[in-house]
Amino acid sequence: MAITHSNQSNLHFFLKWLISCSAIGFIVGSICAFFLFSLNWVTQYREAHPWIIYGLPLAGFAIALSYKYWGNPSSKGNNLLIEEYLHPQRRIPLIMAPLVLFGTLLTHLFGGSAGREGTAVQIGGAVSDQFNRWFDFDKTERRILISIGITAGFAAVFSTPLAGTIFGLEVLLIGKKRYFGILPCLFTAYFANFSCQLWNIPHTHYPIHDVIPMLSLTNIGFSLAAGILFGITAWLFTFASDFFSLQFKRIKYPLLRPVIGGIILVLIITLFHSSNYIGLGIPMIQNAFVDQSNYYDFIIKLLLTTFTLSAGFKGGEVTPLFFIGATLGSALSTVIPLPISLLAAMGFVAVFSGATNTPLACIVMGYELFGIQPIIFITIACIVAFLFSGKKGIYIAQKGGLKDKLYRRLNL
Repeated sequence: MAITHSNQSNLHFFLKWLISCSAIGFIVGSICAFFLFSLNWVTQYREAHPWIIYGLPLAGFAIALSYKYWGNPSSKGNNLLIEEYLHPQRRIPLIMAPLVLFGTLLTHLFGGSAGREGTAVQIGGAVSDQFNRWFDFDKTERRILISIGITAGFAAVFSTPLAGTIFGLEVLLIGKKRYFGILPCLFTAYFANFSCQLWNIPHTHYPIHDVIPMLSLTNIGFSLAAGILFGITAWLFTFASDFFSLQFKRIKYPLLRPVIGGIILVLIITLFHSSNYIGLGIPMIQNAFVDQSNYYDFIIKLLLTTFTLSAGFKGGEVTPLFFIGATLGSALSTVIPLPISLLAAMGFVAVFSGATNTPLACIVMGYELFGIQPIIFITIACIVAFLFSGKKGIYIAQKGGLKDKLYRRLNL
């Protein structure tokens, strides 16, 4: 039987996406494995040599200098990915990947408070968009390509492929999911996660130790109250980010911003006499699921992270948001009679939901990390936090969607 032109086109289309998704998944997953290994190494080195934090201003200068000379468009970070998705103008520069990777490692090595999601997502977006060089992707397909890169980075760094799939679609356009991109994103997410695991890189687990209470009107009410507080905290994170960014923009010479910011951070960290609030803060997150956190833990991490990133240091917001949410939830156990680990789990994903405007991805992440038993409580917290976190989130390039319509109707 002769192969028709239509069959050839379908075969070409299938092979194009199979090769692209497989290659992106493997490359991004492997880079994320290197990133997680390196991040663990620099964290251990910093903890063994606490004096190294005094080099934070110099590290900030090196980061700013590298972006000035090699990656000026890349300084927009995640917002560049969203902008290119919404209004394609130019290929995402590949230099974004090494710049953000080594910039994040420097930030963590010298004691900045930052995360890792932004790094992984930017690596994924930069790598995936390069495939437009070798395959003929139209405008719609290129958008899927960017979604795939974001999905791969998120899935690999957190080992949550389902949540990564939804996040890669949801974060790009609030409330308007590109459902035709689900299959390639899902395939790439699992492949990236598998690729990262091939390198035997461990991921952090946060088990819920307490018995999940029965669902009742009273417990639903407690969950709603907690969700409102998580949403307000997400709003506060966005507000603090905007406030500190505005202050640093008053410094006319961009290379000085992280230097001045680094000096202030060194002074603050020295005054604390503690490394609990710098870096990722994973030990504090894990402890929040077991013991009641201090009422001030979440606000210190919130201020340090927004200040660090606004000054020009590199990294993500998500793991600090996990820290903020988990410690806030844990502290709320003094006034909300729900188990500590349940409240920590709810805050873990709900503050993230409100700050990034991705409630569906956060609900799915809650299922992947904590199982099915607490999912109703997590769902309530994520949706309520999303609604009470204000009109905008940490990604200023996000446009439109359900929340925007709701706020317009309320004239807010």
